[in-house]
Amino acid sequence: MALIEIENRYNKLAESSCCLSCGGAIDYAHVKEGEICVDLGSGRGTEVLRMADTVGASGFVYGIDISDGMLDAARKTAAKFDVVNVSFIKSELEDIQIPDNVADLVISNCTINHAGDKQAVWNEIFRILKSGGRFVISDIYATKQIPSEYRNDPVAVAECWAGAVTRDEYIDTLNVAGFGHIEVLEESEPYPKGKVQVASITIAGRKR
Repeated sequence: MALIEIENRYNKLAESSCCLSCGGAIDYAHVKEGEICVDLGSGRGTEVLRMADTVGASGFVYGIDISDGMLDAARKTAAKFDVVNVSFIKSELEDIQIPDNVADLVISNCTINHAGDKQAVWNEIFRILKSGGRFVISDIYATKQIPSEYRNDPVAVAECWAGAVTRDEYIDTLNVAGFGHIEVLEESEPYPKGKVQVASITIAGRKR
């Protein structure tokens, strides 16, 4: 049910020019020529196209999103500018439609908090990364556990707050997935969002 609300929300937002992200993971990603990159929750494809320009003809970028509206907008923009080293794929984050050990880099901006099974998402990130591959993820966490009345409300989850977990829970999922050293690159002070307090965080790590 939450997935439907999320898709509906972002299909509508695909037609607007509003800001969709809570972070700037790409600014810390240090994308290199020839790399294979993945953007989870790629939206209108802005970061995908930026990375495609940097990786060049010898690299490739995958944009992953659940919203047909966003995917359509991204594909049209790529076609308009003749960008061919990209692919936009409709996929749930818990089952990313990319083979094992493919990516040098995975980025995401304020998307994983939407996922119902965040452990599955981080397991997938670990799976698709090559040995030595890295992630840079911007997201939100809640300062205290979200009450179940909101966590089970698909509209509140789609609004990018009710799906948030606590900071400790968030870091634990990365450790369980197999990522060792986790680096916090940026972290905000808590701020109100919906019915709770959240904080934005940008984290990085590497698959050994």
